[in-house]
Amino acid sequence: MGRSLFERGYIHSTAGNISVRLPDGFLITPTEACLGFLKPESLSKVGTDGVQVSGDRASKTLVLHRRIYAADPDAGCVIHSHSTHLVALTLAGVWKREDILPPLTPYYVMKVGHVPLIEYYRPGDPTVGDLVAQVAGDIEQDAPTQQRRHRFNAQLRETGRRLYLLFVREQPFMTEHDSKRKWQEDPEASAIFDAAKQQAGDHPPLFAYAVSPSAAETIVDVAATLGASRLILGAPKRNALLNLLRGNVIREVSELLPEEIDLLVYA
Repeated sequence: MGRSLFERGYIHSTAGNISVRLPDGFLITPTEACLGFLKPESLSKVGTDGVQVSGDRASKTLVLHRRIYAADPDAGCVIHSHSTHLVALTLAGVWKREDILPPLTPYYVMKVGHVPLIEYYRPGDPTVGDLVAQVAGDIEQDAPTQQRRHRFNAQLRETGRRLYLLFVREQPFMTEHDSKRKWQEDPEASAIFDAAKQQAGDHPPLFAYAVSPSAAETIVDVAATLGASRLILGAPKRNALLNLLRGNVIREVSELLPEEIDLLVYA
C-alpha cells in the first residue's frame, strides 16, 4: 500500500503514515519513514494502551490514529497523506468548510460524500484527533445506503412527514401548453408515478410535475417551497441518470439548495 501511494504520487518524501488495527494493538509506520520503501521489520508495534512494543520509533501521529480507531470501532486501517493537491487546495481556499470540493462527479457524491476542513495543528497534537473524531461522529455518509433508507422510512413513520415525488421534464424551449401540461399527459411520468403508488405501501407520496428549461432551478424551488428536509436526486433509467450526473444538475442544485436541506444522490 505504501509503495503504491508513493509510486502514484499521492505521497512524497517522508510525509504521511499508515496504521492497521490488530487484536492486541496497532501497527504503524515509524517516524521519518518513506512509505515507498518500508521494511516489515521496521514497522512499529504498539499495544492497545499506546505503549510501543517493538519496531522503530512510532510516528507521533499515533495519537491521531488511535483517536480515529476509538471513534469508529469498525475502522481497521487509517491512511493519511500530505497530498500535494490537497495542500494546494487548502492554501488556495476550499469550496466550503464542510465540503472542501463541490460534487463534481457522481462517484465522488455517492462514494466519498462530505469531506470537511479540519484546522491545522502540529503533528502529535491531540487536539486534531479530537476534532477528527467529532467530525466523524457527525457525518453519516459512511453508513450503507440500505441503512440510510431504513432510517428515512422510520422518520416518515415517526414524524408523519409527507414524501413528495417530483418529475421534471427539462426542455430548452417551452410553449404556453408546456407550462400547463399535466403529468397524466406525460407517458414516462405517468409510468413512474403508477409504479410509485404500487411500491409505496402505507406511505404513498404526493406527486409533483413540471416542465422547465432549468431542471435544477425548478427542483430547488419546489424543495424550498415545500419546506423539504431532504432532497434525493435520481433518474428513471440508468442512461438518464448518467446524463444527469455528467451534466451540471447536481452542481447547480448543490449550489442553490438551502443549507438546511440535505442532498442525496440515489443510483
